[in-house]
Amino acid sequence: MLAFALVGALLSAVGALAQAGREPVDWQAVSIDSIEGGKLDTAAFRAKVVLLVNTASFCGFTGQYKDLEALYRRYQDRGLVVLGVPSNDFGEQEPGSNAEIKKFCQANFDVTFPLADKQVVSGGSAHPLYRWAAAQTGPLGTPTWNFHKILIGRDGRIVDWFTAASGMGPKLDKAIEAALDVRS
Repeated sequence: MLAFALVGALLSAVGALAQAGREPVDWQAVSIDSIEGGKLDTAAFRAKVVLLVNTASFCGFTGQYKDLEALYRRYQDRGLVVLGVPSNDFGEQEPGSNAEIKKFCQANFDVTFPLADKQVVSGGSAHPLYRWAAAQTGPLGTPTWNFHKILIGRDGRIVDWFTAASGMGPKLDKAIEAALDVRS
């Protein structure tokens, strides 16, 4: 356990050192479809803190939907947007249609945060938002499994990232609180 904590601290330190050179995302230029059809109004994400999460319905981490919804409800009035991006990239754990995914999320977790339609989130075919994130963080900050979280600050720059295994809890809460307290 100590080794994991040390590796986590090292990765956060590397992430903090790289922060200064990161380019912000242009939310007005990001085009991503909603799970309900049509485009998400990503321009509304400007000056907000966005927690970008690739999700899956049949994963050991699927219960994180409940925690993500709780975060969204707790912080949305302060400017947090949780953006769920269903993906079948890892373990084929999101095989359903957009309608099936939406129904699953609402019936099991009462999800109210925005959900994109199912996307590729890794590799050369990844959605442009995930390719941008990969260019900013390098391989350490890119999804390697479901429920990888990328925290984007009000200025559009990546603040931090969290793996599925380490991504819920006090560290994420503190990062969100700090990002919400920064005004662009």
